[in-house]
Amino acid sequence: MKKVTKAVIPAAGLGTRVLPATKAQPKEMLVIVDKPSLQYIVEELVQSGIEDIVIITGRNKNSIEDHFDYSFELEETLKEKGKEDLLEKVTHLSSMANIFYVRQNHPLGLGHAILKAKSFIGDEPFVIALGDDIVYNEKTATKQLIETYEKYGGSVLGCQEVPEEDVSKYGIVKPTKELDERTVEIEDFVEKPSKEEAPSRLACLGRYLLSGKIFEYLEKTEAGKGGEIQLTDGILKMMKDGEKVIAHNFMGKRYDIGNKIGLLKANIEFGLRNEETREDLINYFKNEFILNEKEK
Repeated sequence: MKKVTKAVIPAAGLGTRVLPATKAQPKEMLVIVDKPSLQYIVEELVQSGIEDIVIITGRNKNSIEDHFDYSFELEETLKEKGKEDLLEKVTHLSSMANIFYVRQNHPLGLGHAILKAKSFIGDEPFVIALGDDIVYNEKTATKQLIETYEKYGGSVLGCQEVPEEDVSKYGIVKPTKELDERTVEIEDFVEKPSKEEAPSRLACLGRYLLSGKIFEYLEKTEAGKGGEIQLTDGILKMMKDGEKVIAHNFMGKRYDIGNKIGLLKANIEFGLRNEETREDLINYFKNEFILNEKEK
């Protein structure tokens, strides 16, 4: 069994759900407390044992590369001023992993974006971490998928149960056999089904661990609605050819930072977990909301 050491982060989207904030900056660089959202995802991958990361970018995404690059002027200034704690945070960014960049010249779907990483991944198993999804858990979502792969083999779809009324927002898997309390074999998944048509409440949510064979199937996948090549279509073709695909219900709190309320929730909850901001944030809520409500 090949070790999983590579990951792909698709980050070429326009971020239209959070306009106008993303008109001049990538959605992946929107700040959550004191770090851009993309940094949380890169840190998750590194903590999970990933060594090489390719980020798929598009136009107006140069700030992503700048953020994870060495910054001579900033580092020298921090050294001169003796700000060692800040210096450590900055130098950490350029040394935490081997990060590479590939440009998706045309917005032709998630499957097309993943295909751009083919020469980087080769035939190795790899993780896909969507740039919209941050997952908070002591054991990272990526680590949970890697452990599931090491136990059962095959490709692993990261899933969580969603409320019945929300199944129409996601790709929902059709389980066939329970492997353990959080892992199932699957035979199909349905994209955004109605409540009546949904085969389960297990939704694919932003994390995948796929065999390198996926590239063969994505290359054969025809563009669908909007001229886009969908990753899910490639996975379905791979399954129909007998390739093993399982779903793992990963633990953790997921934030969809591609929409405004998800971004706000992430800022509030990560702010409450942050030692520097926790106490002030609690006091702010007490004074501005709880006390004001009592006065009404």
